[in-house]
Amino acid sequence: MASKRKIVVTGFEPFGEHSVNSSWVAVQELGRLGLGDAVDLYVCEVPVEYQAVQELLPSLWKEHQPQLVVHVGVSGLATTVTLEQCGHNKGYKRLDNCSFCPASHSCIENGPDCIKSVLDMNTVSKRVNDSNIGITASVSKDAGRYLCDYTYYTSLYLGQGHAAFVHVPPLGKPYSSQDLGRGLQAVVQEMLKLLEGDYTVEERKNNKHCKHTH
Repeated sequence: MASKRKIVVTGFEPFGEHSVNSSWVAVQELGRLGLGDAVDLYVCEVPVEYQAVQELLPSLWKEHQPQLVVHVGVSGLATTVTLEQCGHNKGYKRLDNCSFCPASHSCIENGPDCIKSVLDMNTVSKRVNDSNIGITASVSKDAGRYLCDYTYYTSLYLGQGHAAFVHVPPLGKPYSSQDLGRGLQAVVQEMLKLLEGDYTVEERKNNKHCKHTH
């Protein structure tokens, strides 16, 4: 029998005006729904603290040895389930929940400025939208230079690109916790298919084209 695929999905604790963080609510909902019998899903809540992220992420990757880590964060600007294509190394000047920010304003000393996920988020987004589950997905290349972007970059660095980041809107704007859980389930399932090389001919063609334009 094939061994189960290990997937880690994280949400964030409350911060700022987000006294309830819809990302962790959505991830807990996903934890209840699961990803099917072939997937071993582990969920956890991440502190909105740079130093805690630096300690937590290496242990998550080492302990679970996941095929994919998906981080979920809330964005007050988001109105869709937003898939982030890349993480950024520099520009971290905003203070975290402990009133701290990295002195270097960066994630990894001498790391590349930007790391892209091995997953093509345009394909994931299109597939989720085509499935008509009542959730709209979109793609972004700027995760915001705060704990979301910081966490994503660190995970992309540790996992050699086998990470993803999903921004969700605050609860009720427009989605309920159940909606977000279902949306997240659909997104992660499509990501897993792509990891296994499940691209259509048309998608492959588009991806090739994509790579040459950067």
